[in-house]
Amino acid sequence: MSLNIELARHNMIEQQVRPWDVLESRVLEAISAIRREDFVPAAQRNLAFADVDLPLGHGEVMLRPVIEGRLLQAALPTREESVLEVGTGSGFFTACLGRLAGRVTSLDVEPEFIDAANRRLHAANVRNVTLENVDAVRDFKANEAYDVMVVTGAVYELPPQWRGFVKPGGRIVALVGESPAQRAMLFTRVGEVWNEESLFETDLPYLRHAEPPARFAL
Repeated sequence: MSLNIELARHNMIEQQVRPWDVLESRVLEAISAIRREDFVPAAQRNLAFADVDLPLGHGEVMLRPVIEGRLLQAALPTREESVLEVGTGSGFFTACLGRLAGRVTSLDVEPEFIDAANRRLHAANVRNVTLENVDAVRDFKANEAYDVMVVTGAVYELPPQWRGFVKPGGRIVALVGESPAQRAMLFTRVGEVWNEESLFETDLPYLRHAEPPARFAL
C-alpha cells in the first residue's frame, strides 16, 4: 500500500467529496473502499483522485469524484435493492453501486468499456454486478422492474420507456437537459405519479442517441 495513494484518497474524500455535501456515511465508505486508481485508464492514473472528468475514449468521461458522490447519495440503494445503471464507463461507479446495493445490472453501448470494466470488477472482487453491452436508449428491454435506476451520461430528456424500468416507490437519478445547463435530477415514482427534484447543475457528454434534437438555421 502506498502512503501517497492513501493520502490522496483521504484528501479526495475530505477536500472534494465531503465539502460538496456528500455526508452519507455509506457513500463515503464505498468511495473510500473501492480502489479508484485501479479503474482509471493507465495513462490517467496520476489523475485518479483529481477533481476532473477523465477521458475514457469514445467521447465519454469518468465522472469527477464529487459528481459520483452526489449521484450515489441521491440514489442511495440499500442491500435489499436492485439497481439498473446506464453507462458502465470505467466500472468504478458500478463497483460503488455494487458495494451499496443488493445487485446491479450495468449497461454500456461500448463493448470495449464492458470488457475492461468486467476485468476490473473481477479483480476488485465485486460479484453482484452483471454487465450488458447494449444501447440503453434504443435497444434495452428490461426483464424486470428495478428499485433504482442511475444514469451516468447525460440525456436531453428522459426516454419515456425508462420510467417503466422502475418499480412503484422506486427512483431514477439522471443528468438531464441541454448543455451547458444540464441538471442532475431525482425522479421518484409514487404509484403512477412521478415527483421530480433538481439536485445540482453540471455539463457532461450525452449518451449515444440521447443528444438534443438537431436544429436547422437558415
